[in-house]
Amino acid sequence: MKGIVYKSTGSWYQVKSEDGNFHQCRIKGKFRIKDIKSTNPIAVGDKVVFDLEKTGDEEEGVIKKILDRDNFIVRKSVNLSKQTHIIASNIDQVFLLITINNPPTFAAFIDRFLVSTRAYRIDTILVFNKIDSYELEERAEILYLKDIYEAIGYRCIEVSATQNINIDKIKEIMTGKTSMFVGHSGVGKSTLVNAIEPSLNLKTKEISDQHKQGKHTTTFAEMFDLSFDARIIDTPGIKGFGVVDIDKYELGDYFPEFFALKQDCKFNNCIHTKEPHCAVKDALEKDEISWSRYKSYLQILSGDEEKEHFRTDVWDEEDNEE
Repeated sequence: MKGIVYKSTGSWYQVKSEDGNFHQCRIKGKFRIKDIKSTNPIAVGDKVVFDLEKTGDEEEGVIKKILDRDNFIVRKSVNLSKQTHIIASNIDQVFLLITINNPPTFAAFIDRFLVSTRAYRIDTILVFNKIDSYELEERAEILYLKDIYEAIGYRCIEVSATQNINIDKIKEIMTGKTSMFVGHSGVGKSTLVNAIEPSLNLKTKEISDQHKQGKHTTTFAEMFDLSFDARIIDTPGIKGFGVVDIDKYELGDYFPEFFALKQDCKFNNCIHTKEPHCAVKDALEKDEISWSRYKSYLQILSGDEEKEHFRTDVWDEEDNEE
């Protein structure tokens, strides 16, 4: 039988078969380690082949094979620097939720995430949530960020899940596609998903007053079928996002504004740091590209992931609070 993985708890997988039924599945013992370098060999969104087996009165599935993935999003594993964790696969688009405060989403985090989704050929929409709660100065910061990212081709949408602002626009973009929602804990993912599809009734939690950061409500990535011909993958809140396996000579290609200038650099292998006659640095000096984007590029290039404003590269699944 063939099906799609809708939920993974690490040892059991909920798989929806082609006939529309859900089955609890496990994987064969050797399958976990064979030629797989990630901590989770099977991810939400994977298309799999499985058999049904009976144990007494219980029926369970055994996954035999993963079919080829169209794409996937991967991050570095917690405490396992040489391994990776696949967040989800076969995704049409990602909605990256951003808040200016409660909790803050830093430009460095946004840029790291955009590099990864661009590297894996996944469209990303930037969603500025909680716009009903911002003062004038914070509104100005949103407009500044929108100017940066819209200028390089990213779609940006301002929403308020609680005030139902632009929810219909999000639903329109989602229709007919599999979308993943990502963001720090506390950015309002579950509230937004509930506004999009109230019947899901995902759990939500308040922001921590002490740290101005959110408490996580989602432990595992999980996919849901929606009522308007769409699927959504809800993910745990993330504190940081480590970029995986991108060569330093290719990194600039995943910054679209750098890639557009690459042919004008003197050297074909220019990495836009100390080389003479670099078109990217020239554009930077003329304020034609964003300094915050260039700073993010340099920090990814140097592998400097431990800066406080990047937060650490772990999911918010260990202590219930960022």
